[in-house]
Amino acid sequence: MAATGATKAADEAYDVIVLGAGPTGENLADRAHAAGLSAVVVESELVGGECSYWACMPSKALLRPVTARSEARRVPGLKDAADVALDAPAVLAHRDAFTSYWKDDGQVRWLDSLGIDLVRGQGRLAGPRRVVVDGGRVLTARHAVAVCTGSRAVLPGVPGLAEARPWTSRDATSAKSVPGRLVVVGGGVVGVEMATAWRALGASVTLLVRGDGLLPRMEPFAGHLVAESLAEAGVFLRTGVEVREVRREAPGGPVTVLLDSGDEIVADELLIATGRAPRTEDIGLDTVGLEPGSWLDVDDSCRVTGVTGGWLYGVGDVNHRALLTHQGKYQARIAGAAIAARARGVPILESDRWGAHAATADTLAVPQVVFSDPEAASVGLTAAAAEKAGHRTRVVDQDLASVAGASLYADGYRGRARMVVDLDREVLLGATFVGAGVGELLHSATVAVAGEVPIERLWHAVPSYPTISEVWLRLLEAYRG
Repeated sequence: MAATGATKAADEAYDVIVLGAGPTGENLADRAHAAGLSAVVVESELVGGECSYWACMPSKALLRPVTARSEARRVPGLKDAADVALDAPAVLAHRDAFTSYWKDDGQVRWLDSLGIDLVRGQGRLAGPRRVVVDGGRVLTARHAVAVCTGSRAVLPGVPGLAEARPWTSRDATSAKSVPGRLVVVGGGVVGVEMATAWRALGASVTLLVRGDGLLPRMEPFAGHLVAESLAEAGVFLRTGVEVREVRREAPGGPVTVLLDSGDEIVADELLIATGRAPRTEDIGLDTVGLEPGSWLDVDDSCRVTGVTGGWLYGVGDVNHRALLTHQGKYQARIAGAAIAARARGVPILESDRWGAHAATADTLAVPQVVFSDPEAASVGLTAAAAEKAGHRTRVVDQDLASVAGASLYADGYRGRARMVVDLDREVLLGATFVGAGVGELLHSATVAVAGEVPIERLWHAVPSYPTISEVWLRLLEAYRG
């Protein structure tokens, strides 16, 4: 039975202790329990974690009305009806509903239904296989402790920034009203998505980027197309700039952002979206010979390296392999299977890189969707990353607008597709799509990359007409010449 306080001494020993009840921790506990192991989850905040309350769910709830209106404006018969301002209070209320109003009752009931115990409080390692919760209850693990505490936003060391109390990603997704003027610092996923959402909700948005473009981990054309769309929506984008100082004279008052160019920007709120750090600074890593606040180095089964006895696992954001909810859940399935196998003395499939105990997709087939307008979606290696890794490649590009399904989807459809082919094996190393609705197109590419499907076999995977997926046929035709 799930618990919110101290439990009986008889309950102190478990097969697996999980620190963190986000999607990663929940899935790992579920997999361990399904394999016949007892499990307890320790959580200091809300069960469901960052994704449920401050990241994936609220951000996408904010963004869906934005993209729906944008697409409707480009469909005959709807253009005039869709040319209205978004109802900001309704959108925020929709967001609140998707976060369950920042209450975790439903998630707790799910754990309870599985027979997984919950202990609320700050869990800290206290030596091998021992966890102390809030300095009181002591839990011991027969087989494994899994650190699934995730990551947090990092504020750079800019003078005056901390004192100005800027927004982080949590504030940006949970704000109760639309700021009149918003400055966003950072051109990655959080910066782009929040600039998209708050501009559409009525804020005047300035997006500041230190580099020369947006979405630097994707193909360059992804950032270019998204930047064009943001500019058309009225976002003021400035690249190649750095914040030198921040001033806020009074809490809740205007904030002044000073740039290295000497310019000053005054806004009502400032969002810093420039990086993440592992939430490992206060979980007792020093008691097992590790550095507090560090990323956890792990093997492909997510077992932490350098810890005697091999009982400690670092799963999800904390291992810095792929900071995405779906990859954390994937790693949890892998780690849960590995923990169960080791508990039973079953050999780990170390030689099978795509086997049950290796999180190989973390390095070769990571999918990601940026829910901007237009969407940007990618999986696997970019052309530059493939070249850097030493692959002999061919890059094939296609204008998505030339596909019948795209022209039917919206008037003036703009988009682009790219596949990166390994010429030695004739399989896909990566794919990128930019355009309305491409998020739902990505999984076909993920299957092709993770499955290492030969190009000659992909030729027989016939896309339905007229869908945007027909771009696959165009890419393959271009490759075959």
